Formats: sequence, C-alpha cells, structure tokens
Amino acid sequence: MSIDGFLVVDKSPGMTSHDVVAIARRALGTKKVGHAGTLDPMATGVLVLGFGIGTRLLQYITDGDKSYTATVVLGQSTVTDDAEGEVLTSASADQLQAISDDMINVELAKMKGVIQQRPSSVSAVKVDGQRAHARVRAGEDVQLPAREVTISQLHIGEIRRTATTIEIDIEVTCSAGTFIRAIARDCGSALGVGGHLSALRRTRVASFGLAPSVTIDQLKSGEFEGLSIAEVAALTFPIRNISEDEVLELSFGRTLTLSDSAAITAAMAHGQLIALLSNKESHAKPIAVFAAAS
Repeated sequence: MSIDGFLVVDKSPGMTSHDVVAIARRALGTKKVGHAGTLDPMATGVLVLGFGIGTRLLQYITDGDKSYTATVVLGQSTVTDDAEGEVLTSASADQLQAISDDMINVELAKMKGVIQQRPSSVSAVKVDGQRAHARVRAGEDVQLPAREVTISQLHIGEIRRTATTIEIDIEVTCSAGTFIRAIARDCGSALGVGGHLSALRRTRVASFGLAPSVTIDQLKSGEFEGLSIAEVAALTFPIRNISEDEVLELSFGRTLTLSDSAAITAAMAHGQLIALLSNKESHAKPIAVFAAAS
C-alpha cells in the first residue's frame, strides 16, 4: 500500500477521533496521519483520514459540507448537550404533553438556512489556546460566542413520545463548524423543556460517504485498501490536465495560464496529482506542489 493516501473510516462509538488516528498510525506504520473533522466519542460514521502527503489535502476536505442522522431528545438538558453529560434540567410530564408535533416542526424549521449558532461548551473549539471541553472539565463556566453556520437540510423523521421525553429523528446537511448537539439544545430551550442529542451518525464528509468505508476491526487487522491522493483530488476539485512542459514549469514553482475554473483546480498529468492551482490575477498559481517532472 502507498505511504501517501486516504482512508474513509466508519468510526465506532466510545472512541475519540484521536483514538482512530492512533490505530491508523500503527496499521499504516507512519506517524503522519490526520483527520478531516472531529467526531464526538458518542458519534459514529465517516471519519476521513489522510496519511503521508495526503495530510496536505485534509484542510480542503474539512471545509466541505457534512451530512448526519441524529436523534434529538426533548425533556432533558445536559452539560454536554448529549446523552453522555450530567443532566441539568428535566421537564415535567405536563410540559411535554403541551408540546405538539407542529411546535417541534416550527422550531426546527427556524434552524434551516444561514443562522447564528452557539457551539457546545464541551467542544474542541479553542478558548485562549485551550480546548473548551478541557476548561469545562476543569470547572470553568464556558459560554462560547455564536458564529455563522449554514444548515441546508433539516429533515424531520419519526417523532416518538415516552413518559419522560420526546424523541425526534432528524437528517441534517450543514456547513463545516455546525454542531448537531446545538440543534438539540436550542430546540429544547426554545420549547422550554431542555434538549440534548442521544445518537449521532455522520454519513458524509464533502464527497466521501459510508460506501465504501473501513471498519475499526478492518483497520486493526490491516484488511483495507486506501484511496490515492489523485483519486481524492478528483473527488474534491475540478481537474486540469496539463502537459509535460507545464509539469516542468510547476516543478520550478512557476505559474501557468489561467484555469477555466475560478476555484482551486487539481493539475493532473498521466493520472498523477502534480499540484493544486488557484487563479491569482492573470495566472494560475501553484498553492501546493505534490510531484515534480520525472
């Protein structure tokens, strides 16, 4: 297997994203492994890993939109905004009975589009150089400022009612930086009964879904195949096929003529990723060079 590439892992519950990276480092025999977007320990699903030179492409995948399935629980708020945290408040049976399905639909509908969302206090967001979750665990009261996110899809599935809670299955497509836990928290807060997330599964990161993906057991046993950086580039950027002369120019860090696309373009030759190009003024400038002329 190449020392440079990508893996799409289906993360199991009960482990951190860093745990998965550590397993991948052992399986791949390299320390140079990173991931495209953290998943909470409770969460499962798509975790894109880059290794070797592939780590240089991770930032572009991390910035892509993401899709999730989740279960919102109304009736309890927790310190972590999910089922793993200490319960802060609990609603009465009368309060829950007063909430109709229409009320739930209205509140969740308000979260579609471009909104201001306050990240969960127990998150990986840094505050003065330290992760917010570390500050909370140290006893600090952390309230992170709201920031702009985009929720392009929020589909409501089954709504189930128990004696003490209301459970709502949702499907979400959103921009990078969106907290699904915050959707549950804010819906419960708006309805006056508190809310948290009880289940979360990420089904897509940018162009990478669950099919095909590698399980943790397969990762541990070495029974997996990765994606090349050229395959990932083709899934992530518009392709510009370049000549041998242009490959030589890029190997010296020189610019090329403007690309047809204004976005970042992957310069390819003979199926190999040569560079990423970005149109700057009157030229296509290399912003990352991966292969030189042979």
